[in-house]
Amino acid sequence: MPPPRQTESPAPHGEGDARRPTLKDVAARAGVSLSTASLAFSGRGPVAEATIERVRVAAEDIGYAGPDPVASSLRAGRCGVVAVIVEAPLASALRDPYALQVLDGLADELGREGLGLLLLAQDPQDLDELTSRVSTMAMDAAVFPFCGPAENPLVDALSGRGIPLFATGAPDHPTLVQLTTDEAAAQSLAVSHLLGLGHTRIGHITLPLSPGAATGPVDRDAIDGAAYPDAKGRALGFLATMPRTGADDPGTSTTTTLIQSSTPDLAEGEAAARLLLDRPVGERPTAIVAQSDLLAAGALRAAAALGLGVPEDLSVTGYDGVDLPWLDHTLTTIVQPGTDKGRRLGQMVRSALSGEMPVTETFEVALRIGTTTAPPA
Repeated sequence: MPPPRQTESPAPHGEGDARRPTLKDVAARAGVSLSTASLAFSGRGPVAEATIERVRVAAEDIGYAGPDPVASSLRAGRCGVVAVIVEAPLASALRDPYALQVLDGLADELGREGLGLLLLAQDPQDLDELTSRVSTMAMDAAVFPFCGPAENPLVDALSGRGIPLFATGAPDHPTLVQLTTDEAAAQSLAVSHLLGLGHTRIGHITLPLSPGAATGPVDRDAIDGAAYPDAKGRALGFLATMPRTGADDPGTSTTTTLIQSSTPDLAEGEAAARLLLDRPVGERPTAIVAQSDLLAAGALRAAAALGLGVPEDLSVTGYDGVDLPWLDHTLTTIVQPGTDKGRRLGQMVRSALSGEMPVTETFEVALRIGTTTAPPA
């Protein structure tokens, strides 16, 4: 006589069952309707605490972790991801305190809508591969939040997808909604401040004007042909505000008063400032206008190395208004609050994803007078 056949109790989902447990399974186990189980998970409906607890216990019993994110995104028509295009090596961008402020504000604002950031570093060596990837990877919108070139081949790939695109002045393309700054007018605020103090010999340290830039003197032709709109705009604002010493020549001499930095960091700011300051007393500038706070901090370091007092012997202005607690001075600078700028970008993205049509806006900046400027000796 064969032994009696043993019976087995059904294994919970996840043990011998490859199918992912669903909310319907939870509702059946808890003895509630599917809509009640959904409300219990979302927390958006009038469901009794005892029922919510029963649904929670049922979910734990069968190994249900929550709604399927893929199915949820398909139903919503979104994937919950906003691509952030970083037009520089990621390590370089994340060392820039202003870039971190913008990212912080952007992430905070998008997080309110349950959206996450996907950082995509644009390496010129792998541009074809990245262009192919952005054509297909899941994203609801794309943002170019930092200083970049006026033309970018990624724009065409992204524009073809029909998703909202945003930038802060670059790339310059009709499919992008811009949050711009009047760079020329902003930079002229610093120049006007120095002129008002009585300075007549003023040097200018620019951000890189084009990819592959080298630290050294630049002329008006290099500025007119600059690939980066922010650096170009600030340099043009400097030249337009400086008094004309001749019929056509702004300032003293653009080849000696304008120095380009190869990278927008402390070391290159110091190197650029030394090219301006390591001269006889009667020839060197009494003030320097730098296109970023890090470049300005480098100029302060160069002045200290050369034995020049700030602001007694040299006045220095920056641009951005970032927190540099290790400086001995409060920098006179153009303040464009990075966190606020990132938040505004995030608000524009959220508006677009909710069906509104955001338009290009101007982001306001202001001059902050610190302890690094004074009348010339």
